[in-house]
This record gives sequence, C-alpha cells and structure tokens, in this order.
Amino acid sequence: MKESLIQDLQRQDKYAVYFREWQEREFVPNSDEQQRLANLELTAQHIGLKEGLVIACFDYRELKLAFYTDNVEEITGYPASFLKNKGMEAGLGMIHPDDLPELFRFQKIVFDTWHTLTSKEKESFEWTYTVRWVHKDTKVVKWFFARVRPYLVDQNGNIVIDLHLIVELTTPPQTTSYDWSFSYTSKDGTKVLSTRTEPKINVNLTKKEKMVAKLLMEGFNSEEIAQKLYIAINTVYTHRKNILKKLGAKNTPEMLKILFANSLQ
Repeated sequence: MKESLIQDLQRQDKYAVYFREWQEREFVPNSDEQQRLANLELTAQHIGLKEGLVIACFDYRELKLAFYTDNVEEITGYPASFLKNKGMEAGLGMIHPDDLPELFRFQKIVFDTWHTLTSKEKESFEWTYTVRWVHKDTKVVKWFFARVRPYLVDQNGNIVIDLHLIVELTTPPQTTSYDWSFSYTSKDGTKVLSTRTEPKINVNLTKKEKMVAKLLMEGFNSEEIAQKLYIAINTVYTHRKNILKKLGAKNTPEMLKILFANSLQ
C-alpha cells in the first residue's frame, strides 16, 4: 500500500516549518486557559451547531487541536481519536494538496505580520481563508470559509491558541484554490486589509535594501539587522526609510503587507 498523504507530509519539513518555528517560542502559561476552553464548549452546545458549521481551536505549543466540534469527524471522515492525537497531520490530511503551498505561505504572513503590530493593533487582528477539504473515504471535495481570531495570547505576545469559525459553502466560490485575507485596525484608527489577490507592484529595491527588507519580514528589529549585516544602526534606519518611500507605505506594517503581497525574492 502506498504511503498516505499524511505520512508524506510528515517527511516534508517545508510544509510544517512555520508552525514548528512558532512552536519553538517560549510560551508563558495562562491560568485561565482551561476555563476559556470550557466556556467555548458550553457556547458551542448552547448555540446549537447548524449543518456545515465547525468550531475549532489550534494549539501552537503542541501543534494539536485544542478543541473541535464533533461534526468535523462526519465532514472529513477522520475519526475523533485521530483528530485528537494528530492535530497538525490531521488538519493537513483534510486539505486539498494543491492548496497546501499557499496555506503555508499565508501562515508565515500571519505570524510575521503579528510580530509587527502593537498590543492595541493585535486586539483587532483577524484572518480569513477559503479552502478545500477532501473527505478521507469518499474523496468528495467541499469548499469551506473560515474566520480566525487569536483566542489565547500569552504575556510574551505569542498566539497560543486560535479560534476558527468554519462554514461549509453550498456553492463553489469564485476562487479556484486557497484564498486568504487578514485585517486589523492600526493605531491611528485606519482599517488595514491585505488580500491574496491585491494588485502587485514593482518592488524596485537595491540589493542591500532587499537584505534589510527580508530580515524585517522575518521579524528582526533594526538593532538585530545591524548586527546581522555588520552595518551601523543608522544605516539600517536609512534603508528602512528608503524602502518605505519606494513602496509608498506609511508605516512598517503597511510596508510589510506590500512586501508579503508581492512575494519579495
């Protein structure tokens, strides 16, 4: 028997690297974690889940599902025991293989953007995605739309657990593959929205500016960039100012949004 998609994915670190990088962070325990999950369970029972609606939480410390409604088993064909014990692998197994590369690219965008936000901006941060799930046995493909918010954030500012509200789409969407967006309200009150399909621009940066931009996209601050590139911190500030000007960005989050959207190489 051929190895399953899940076994194949377990060998391919490129599909899990961003989750694992986040997992390696130093998470601070939260005393009300169990109570919050219990409250979520009560809420799910109280609202009475409609057909095609799934509520799930992903735990980034153990890369497992911290919570999910029982109907996900019927929708996906994966048994509850597998979903509980193989959180990330189970999640990957549900998803159409053609959607996986963009899913992981977007996961990096989410994490890297989160790092650039102030505490106030993080309060409004959320992301959405449209994805195809493949039933384990029947191989029937169904489209789902999800809205996601951080559900538990520790004192270090790490997303510990997120909350997914997932709805089955009764008609296929306009997109033909994995689609996404994220949004938040900036500190000046402006609504910032980034989508996969926003217009591309010509990112015409010098070699040194690209080096600085890529390190910013990886979450490094100006002092760390200066140390990595062996340049003065004032030189880093100058490069950042030039990058902002060339991209027409008002601030660092907007600059990063443009860089991510245009897949800086």
